Amino acid sequence: MEKDTHISNDQMIISIEELKAKGFSYYKIGQMVEQGILIKLNKKYYENTNFDGEESDFYYAYAYVPNGVVCLLSAAVYYNLCNFRPDAIDVAIPRKAKVSTIPDWPELNVCYFTDERFDVGIETIEDGNNRFRIYDIEKTVVDIVFYREKIGIEETKEVLTTYLHRKDRNLNRLIRYAEMLKCGDIMKKYLEVLV
Repeated sequence: MEKDTHISNDQMIISIEELKAKGFSYYKIGQMVEQGILIKLNKKYYENTNFDGEESDFYYAYAYVPNGVVCLLSAAVYYNLCNFRPDAIDVAIPRKAKVSTIPDWPELNVCYFTDERFDVGIETIEDGNNRFRIYDIEKTVVDIVFYREKIGIEETKEVLTTYLHRKDRNLNRLIRYAEMLKCGDIMKKYLEVLV
């Protein structure tokens, strides 16, 4: 019985496992790379050049750092918490993890988080067959406050102020995360000033 041997145009990044599951041999995958249908990103992932959905650089982050989570200012931009446009995608990985291939583009800024910080507040965003992992909005705000010296006080203030004006904010979760992640006191100081 013949397997489905075509790649749908709604998937931007496709893994070698998914290609093999569709019945493509290594030879056929190699031919598709030569024909320009696929671009090899690394050992495990390919980019589908016929993708006709909405592109997101975060899909590349998923391909290069599959266990990574979009974080800090990149996540803040995703949630419309700031006007700042980072040059690189901030991606968190556990402190002991390794990244095998870092692309020239998009530029990835790998942030090594402790296990406690890494595991909290992860969500998976899926759009058809495309996906990436990102921290929820409260975890994003807490991380930005925690790393305010690196990120910049003005950016931190903008993110926090914008968050506090949102109707869907969850201050209980924000404070719970802040206390879990060793920045409860500073978060309360910020909230006293801004609320």
